[in-house]
Amino acid sequence: MIDFDLATKTTGSRFVFLKGQIALLERALSNFMIDKHTSDNGYTEISPPLIASESTMYGTGQIPKFIDDQFEIKLDDKSERKFLIPTAEVILTNMVKGKILNKNDLPLRLVASTPCFRKEAGSYGKDTKGMIRQHQFYKVELVSIVEPQNCKSELERMTNCATGILDSLKLPYRKVVLCTGDMGFSAEKTYDIEVWIPSENKYREISSCSSCGSFQARRMKGRYKNDKKETLFLGTLNGSGLAVGRTLIAILENYQLEDGAIKIPNVLRPYMNNLDKISIK
Repeated sequence: MIDFDLATKTTGSRFVFLKGQIALLERALSNFMIDKHTSDNGYTEISPPLIASESTMYGTGQIPKFIDDQFEIKLDDKSERKFLIPTAEVILTNMVKGKILNKNDLPLRLVASTPCFRKEAGSYGKDTKGMIRQHQFYKVELVSIVEPQNCKSELERMTNCATGILDSLKLPYRKVVLCTGDMGFSAEKTYDIEVWIPSENKYREISSCSSCGSFQARRMKGRYKNDKKETLFLGTLNGSGLAVGRTLIAILENYQLEDGAIKIPNVLRPYMNNLDKISIK
């Protein structure tokens, strides 16, 4: 039900076909995460475009620094470059590009489940086998737009929303605060959430939650008026809630039974026609 060879024939390396009950499990994970973030965590669901303009990519810091990692689309109109989104963060955060919001509009909390596309240019030779590092993958992304002074507290909230998914799935994980050298270009503080992968005998990143302060807002010209009617730059945050493919891997490994079958976590069964396990066929 996980076919890399077929994907290599139709598309190339670092792609995969998921079939049958594994494809159902992937969809169940996305639906469960979206439901939890909207119903329990107060995020508004967005179904956004999957293509971003050059100025939109610049606004969140994907270009020019990470231009080599992006899939650019070849268009007849060369007046502006277009890119497949590497993460829904790009398109969700830019929803406030060029706007001046009122303080009463804040915080804005947005969530989207989308495919993401990355060349993984900086990871040559790493994780070339399996589903850990694909060119195309699904991710549920969380974005918050807040007053800058609330960024640090919002980061704690967002990270707890992400770890809450792992708590519900009963998957073992740890939370790591990154040093400056490991943080992303746009971030002022980042937590990585790492899930336990038994076959590798180590934890692997499944989410990264970052506060970007006003860095992205300055690039996007996203602002708001405070109580004094002063026009100030917004604060932005983003985080995975969670990476769907890596969550699927964690379930396949942590929930595997002695006969090779995969037990379905209780919270996912309503999303899988009450299936209790995926059996080897």
